[in-house]
Amino acid sequence: MALHFELVTPERLVLSEEVYMVVVPGTEGEFGVLQGHAPFMSTVKDGELKVYDRDGGTPRVIRVEGGFAEVSESGLTVLAEKAE
Repeated sequence: MALHFELVTPERLVLSEEVYMVVVPGTEGEFGVLQGHAPFMSTVKDGELKVYDRDGGTPRVIRVEGGFAEVSESGLTVLAEKAE
Protein backbone atom coordinates (compact mmCIF):
# COMPACT_ATOMS: atom_id res chain seq x y z
CA MET A 1 0.00 0.00 0.00
CA ALA A 2 1.20 3.49 -0.82
CA LEU A 3 0.55 6.89 0.68
CA HIS A 4 -0.85 9.56 -1.66
CA PHE A 5 1.25 12.70 -1.10
CA GLU A 6 0.78 16.22 -2.45
CA LEU A 7 3.06 19.21 -1.89
CA VAL A 8 1.47 22.51 -2.87
CA THR A 9 2.63 26.14 -2.77
CA PRO A 10 0.58 29.24 -3.60
CA GLU A 11 2.20 29.24 -7.05
CA ARG A 12 1.95 25.59 -8.09
CA LEU A 13 1.52 21.91 -7.40
CA VAL A 14 5.09 20.80 -6.64
CA LEU A 15 4.54 17.06 -6.23
CA SER A 16 1.64 14.62 -6.43
CA GLU A 17 2.47 10.93 -6.24
CA GLU A 18 2.26 7.65 -4.36
CA VAL A 19 5.10 7.22 -1.85
CA TYR A 20 6.05 4.94 1.03
CA MET A 21 6.52 7.58 3.76
CA VAL A 22 6.99 11.32 4.28
CA VAL A 23 8.74 12.96 7.25
CA VAL A 24 7.44 16.48 7.86
CA PRO A 25 9.17 19.23 9.90
CA GLY A 26 6.25 20.11 12.19
CA THR A 27 6.43 23.01 14.62
CA GLU A 28 6.08 20.54 17.50
CA GLY A 29 8.77 18.27 16.01
CA GLU A 30 9.26 16.05 12.99
CA PHE A 31 6.61 13.44 12.27
CA GLY A 32 6.42 10.58 9.82
CA VAL A 33 3.32 9.68 7.84
CA LEU A 34 2.62 6.23 6.38
CA GLN A 35 -0.49 4.93 4.62
CA GLY A 36 -3.31 4.51 7.18
CA HIS A 37 -2.05 7.24 9.56
CA ALA A 38 -4.69 8.74 11.84
CA PRO A 39 -6.14 12.02 10.52
CA PHE A 40 -4.74 15.24 11.98
CA MET A 41 -3.41 18.70 11.09
CA SER A 42 -0.16 20.42 11.99
CA THR A 43 1.69 23.61 11.24
CA VAL A 44 4.96 23.22 9.35
CA LYS A 45 8.19 25.01 10.26
CA ASP A 46 11.06 25.87 7.93
CA GLY A 47 13.05 22.73 7.32
CA GLU A 48 13.54 19.61 5.24
CA LEU A 49 10.65 17.46 4.08
CA LYS A 50 11.87 13.89 3.46
CA VAL A 51 10.06 11.75 0.86
CA TYR A 52 10.73 8.00 0.90
CA ASP A 53 9.71 6.14 -2.26
CA ARG A 54 10.23 2.72 -0.63
CA ASP A 55 10.96 1.17 2.75
CA GLY A 56 14.63 1.53 3.62
CA GLY A 57 15.31 3.78 0.63
CA THR A 58 17.21 7.05 0.57
CA PRO A 59 14.83 10.01 0.91
CA ARG A 60 14.41 12.85 -1.53
CA VAL A 61 14.83 16.07 0.46
CA ILE A 62 12.71 19.13 -0.32
CA ARG A 63 13.31 22.38 1.56
CA VAL A 64 10.03 23.93 2.76
CA GLU A 65 9.19 27.18 4.48
CA GLY A 66 6.14 27.41 6.73
CA GLY A 67 2.63 26.19 6.03
CA PHE A 68 0.30 23.42 7.10
CA ALA A 69 0.12 19.64 6.80
CA GLU A 70 -3.11 17.66 6.72
CA VAL A 71 -3.34 13.90 7.04
CA SER A 72 -6.69 12.50 5.92
CA GLU A 73 -8.11 9.22 4.63
CA SER A 74 -7.02 10.28 1.14
CA GLY A 75 -3.36 10.83 2.16
CA LEU A 76 -1.04 13.67 3.13
CA THR A 77 -1.22 17.21 1.79
CA VAL A 78 1.43 19.79 2.69
CA LEU A 79 0.53 23.40 1.90
CA ALA A 80 3.89 25.20 2.09
CA GLU A 81 4.60 28.89 1.72
CA LYS A 82 7.70 27.92 -0.33
CA ALA A 83 9.23 24.67 -1.54
CA GLU A 84 12.58 24.17 -3.28
